[in-house]
Amino acid sequence: MAIEQPQARSATAQQTVFVSTFTNGLLGPDVPMAGPVADGGHIVVNTAPGCWGPMITPSIRGGHEVCQPVAVADARVGDAIAIRIRDIEVTSIATASGNDRPVEGRFNGDPYCAPVCPDCGTEWPQTRIEGTGPTSIRCVNCGADAAPFQFTNGYTMAFDELRGVGVTVPGDTAEAFAADAPRYAALPGGSRQNPILTFAPHDIVGLATRLRPFMGQLGTSPSATIPDSHNAGDFGAFLIGAPHRYALTAAELQEAKTDGHMDIDAVRAGAILVCPVKVDGGGVYMGDMHALQGDGEIAGHTCDVSGTVTLQVEVVKGLAIDGPLLLPVAEDLPYLARPLTAEERMRAEALGHRHGVERIEESLPISVIGTGPDLNSATDNGLARAATLLDMSVPEVMNRATISGAVEIGRAPGVVHVTLRAPVDRLDARGLLGYARDQYGEAA
Repeated sequence: MAIEQPQARSATAQQTVFVSTFTNGLLGPDVPMAGPVADGGHIVVNTAPGCWGPMITPSIRGGHEVCQPVAVADARVGDAIAIRIRDIEVTSIATASGNDRPVEGRFNGDPYCAPVCPDCGTEWPQTRIEGTGPTSIRCVNCGADAAPFQFTNGYTMAFDELRGVGVTVPGDTAEAFAADAPRYAALPGGSRQNPILTFAPHDIVGLATRLRPFMGQLGTSPSATIPDSHNAGDFGAFLIGAPHRYALTAAELQEAKTDGHMDIDAVRAGAILVCPVKVDGGGVYMGDMHALQGDGEIAGHTCDVSGTVTLQVEVVKGLAIDGPLLLPVAEDLPYLARPLTAEERMRAEALGHRHGVERIEESLPISVIGTGPDLNSATDNGLARAATLLDMSVPEVMNRATISGAVEIGRAPGVVHVTLRAPVDRLDARGLLGYARDQYGEAA
């Protein structure tokens, strides 16, 4: 059943929508949308760090802090929205992150979306910061240490002026950052999180690395109320039969989620992400910007940062996909998925003629996102979605991903992207060929 958003119909569509407000950690049809933005228009956001700050802010109910969703004019249930990521810029001066440990007694079944104060029992308690370090987050009501998470191994990282490299810093520097955490984190004015720099972790010192920012959360609103970090098949599985108010059945989760929480490092400037519309207006939202990450986000978290993001959105009528599609920038494609060069095409045609092949198939790359409670189920989901999208059997998708693509880990425990070169006629039939040609040129 279509869920109508009145503001998507009645307001005049704007060519550019600027967003400076954030949700309380929830997504769904009851969350008001900004906009609408015109079909073909732009969304500009100053986004806040996604994971650790909200994780130690128990009044934020979703485990992340994402921007207010934006309605897209003329987007209706059963359509899709193509999101061109025009620009991503890191504004934080420093960040802190690391592997987490939930603290028993400080949550009701799920530390991300159901925190409680361990002393007074207040759900989603308001907190204040007292000093620095891992015991600095205190319940306003009773004064207890109320952060639902601690580090098992953590680090503080400073960035250079060009936001090109980062270096992990020693304890005295981490403490100096902690004393002025909102400024070093460059928290937007509308953010309500306790900055994780306050904890001043410094287990790893002197490690240098490169920055390549991307969006850990980018997508469209689910059709039921879902904590933002759980809008995916892996974290969402924690909602099934949960003891708190955001519990869902497996069927409800599958129908509602849009898999906007991906943590795929290829969702960066220059990429095109195509997302399902499950509420009228779509509700494009973003958050959880990362300064850098290797495939898999194996530590569970990476360098969460504030930043500015510019998107261009276009409605794809009637595409009716269940989860996101990704057209990465060419250099992010797996080796076998990259389009053939003119020379490779010529050699392939000569080889084919010698062996009775009259015509070499024209194909272009596409990635299909799959999610699930674990990586095997996420892979099965991605393969099934690709088969539905391209009107082919799952075994054919398996073969094509094996010989002209790859399956890559977005996030453990359960996000993957299945990439393959797809026949151009199949892409054309789904209204996607123009986007593929924009990214990779004519098929060769």
